[in-house]
Amino acid sequence: MSSNATETALGLIDNVRSQISIATIVSALLAVFVGSKVLKHPQNLKAVSHIPGFRVPFHPLRLPGVLLPTTWWNPGFYFMWTWRNNLYKRFGSDTISFVSFFSGPPTIYTANLDVTRQVASSSGGRSFIKPETASRAILVWGMNLLAADGDTWRKHRRIMGPAFNTKLFEMVWRETLTTYREMVTEEGWTNKKEVDIPVIQALTFKLALLIIGKCGFGFSFTWSEPARTADGRMSVQEAIRVVADTFMISSFVPKWIQNLPFKKLQECVEAQNELTGFMKAQVQERKAELSSGSDVPRTDAFSLLVKANEDEGGKFKLDDEELIGNVYIMLLAGHETTAHSIAATIGFLSLSDDIQEDIYRQIHSVVGLDRDPEYEDYAKLDKVLAAFYEGLRLFPAGYILIREAFEDTVLQIPNPVGEEGSKSIPIPKGTTVSILHLLKIRSTYITVQVVVDMIGVQYNPRYFDNPEEYRPSRWHGVSADSEAFSAFSIGPRTCIGRKFATTEVVCFLTMLLRDYKVQPIMRPGETKEEWRKRVMDGKLVLTLGVKDVPVKFVRRGRV
Repeated sequence: MSSNATETALGLIDNVRSQISIATIVSALLAVFVGSKVLKHPQNLKAVSHIPGFRVPFHPLRLPGVLLPTTWWNPGFYFMWTWRNNLYKRFGSDTISFVSFFSGPPTIYTANLDVTRQVASSSGGRSFIKPETASRAILVWGMNLLAADGDTWRKHRRIMGPAFNTKLFEMVWRETLTTYREMVTEEGWTNKKEVDIPVIQALTFKLALLIIGKCGFGFSFTWSEPARTADGRMSVQEAIRVVADTFMISSFVPKWIQNLPFKKLQECVEAQNELTGFMKAQVQERKAELSSGSDVPRTDAFSLLVKANEDEGGKFKLDDEELIGNVYIMLLAGHETTAHSIAATIGFLSLSDDIQEDIYRQIHSVVGLDRDPEYEDYAKLDKVLAAFYEGLRLFPAGYILIREAFEDTVLQIPNPVGEEGSKSIPIPKGTTVSILHLLKIRSTYITVQVVVDMIGVQYNPRYFDNPEEYRPSRWHGVSADSEAFSAFSIGPRTCIGRKFATTEVVCFLTMLLRDYKVQPIMRPGETKEEWRKRVMDGKLVLTLGVKDVPVKFVRRGRV
């Protein structure tokens, strides 16, 4: 054999040995990984007290499970919505467990309000806290009321609270009236008997954005404001819209990818920069006005927030980043959730002439046909509010609440309907479990998460008979701020913007339903039930919304 042939043969042998070595290492690592998961699985089951539930490869809120479609073997991101009518029935309990083999913590999911109160009402005793992973997406612009917990939450709530008062709600009512009229005029409906709206969200998002811009921050927004200023810069109104539309990009996409030269990404970055710069300037402007003792104090929520912060001293005062963090949350969460909820309500109302007529009769009785509704009418228009509450119940915007035990505690889990009593489930602060000592693998920390499934709560037959039915009469006579309505959350962390949203919605729907009947735009041969199944479906991101809702407005005749 020649020397060249020998060298070639030896090279091939070395290459094979190298490949075998790599394959051996990979196989060994895979075996260790799988072995560690197998040994950890019983500990995870013990951590959730062996509550019946899902035993699946991947956690529904962790990679890769969150990216995979909802199937029998992978619940996926959409399982709470897709299986909303039978998820808990299959296990005979409204509190179940998720234990995955390969990703994510052992988790208890509950659709029970008693359990929810134990988890959500713990800001004082701090038995449960919000894990950092559950708030990461809303911390991009700074700490805020929604993401904060414990003492930090109390500090933010102390500053935010005074901004939401009766004067603000009166302002919301007035500006909603003005914006409704702008909409009718600018959209060209004044002399039309019928108006087709291919996607109602195009209107509800604009409405909600204008109201929160005007009343939340004192911006002089108009319905027809152009997206660009005369000098070519993105307008503040457009920046808010773009930031809201690209929230997932700014929250989860790495900065280096956001800076790539693609139009969508460049627009996203421009909007973030424009809005951040504007907000920083606004904070300084409001502070300067307060220092100068302006004779005409502003009454918008942002100005009241800055004032409350400037009046505060010591450890409770927020820094500028925290102020701006709260501003972003009010802008993004506030207008998006309201817009989706109004869209869902209008969609459901379009399917029922009887419910519309019942509401119209109340509007006619309280307001009449010739005067503007006033803020003092709010409490008398309970059927309008009930229609919104029922739409929000069926599409709860804040659809999930995630908590971890701050200390060893016990949950009292009510027995299934028809069985008295409850069972105690210990929830550990965290358990250190050593795995594979012989291989000297480091100990892992098992933390149980408790997830309140607000979709499950709202569709729970324990609380609502025929829960999938749109029936506003469930809320007739219920106090506007009653905790019986839980879609705004419950306990001390209930949505601070609840009255802001309901004031806007009641005023807008009062005007709309007094002027128009709402009808679904259906495909040829389609029934209302088929339309509902096709259209009134969920869109899950950080909040729950409804798919594009096509409706027709038919002007009512004057009697």
